[in-house]
Amino acid sequence: MTPEEWKTRVELAACYRLVAHYGMSDLVYNHITARIPGQDDRLLINAYGYLYDEITASNLVTINLAGDVIDNPSADYGINAAGYVIHSAVHAARHDMRCVIHTHSRAGMAVSAMDCGLLPITQTAMRFKDIAYHDYESVAIDLDERERLVRDLGTQDAMILRNHGLLVAGASVAQAFNTLYWLEMACRAQVDAMAGGKLRMPPQAVIDKTHHLYLPHVRRPFGEMEWPAMLRLLDRKDPSYKW
Repeated sequence: MTPEEWKTRVELAACYRLVAHYGMSDLVYNHITARIPGQDDRLLINAYGYLYDEITASNLVTINLAGDVIDNPSADYGINAAGYVIHSAVHAARHDMRCVIHTHSRAGMAVSAMDCGLLPITQTAMRFKDIAYHDYESVAIDLDERERLVRDLGTQDAMILRNHGLLVAGASVAQAFNTLYWLEMACRAQVDAMAGGKLRMPPQAVIDKTHHLYLPHVRRPFGEMEWPAMLRLLDRKDPSYKW
């Protein structure tokens, strides 16, 4: 494989480990996918059976946008069809996004079940002022749902799947992880705040200003600066993600 593909494999495996480290994984379920550089119709995805902290650069599975397995080093495991349906839809429609993450975290599921959705009650949540929403249609195994997923995501990089969980996309693995981390933190803060009493809502002008300052072209694409520190964390904890 090319050096660019191996680099993507290492970063994707690192992302799986980080999602597990920060308590956002769901046993062997859910997925993080990345497009292989130079091969727009090839994606890397986890084998259906590994925990997130077992994912390595070399045990990722290569599939195409049609869901066909191109290469699978894990003979005992296939891929989860639901992961293919959700992720292939975003990758096929959004060529500006190279990494897609879907989670069933406790806080993410809680906010997904709230009629109010994500409220701009914290600075972190204001980053997601324009977050997209997609209504629940049962387990994501029907191919025709892909059109509606893409329609509802639009040009956003984050979406709440109602009664389901969270979905984010990024121009790189680093940016996608950063988006997921802060969306998760916003959901956790909201669940905590709603359990504590009456909420205080900032003025709309402050919400709009704060959201503007999070836009990647205003200051920087969030995630890139932080990524080397994330890799150092994993190197100290368990560098086997690089294998």
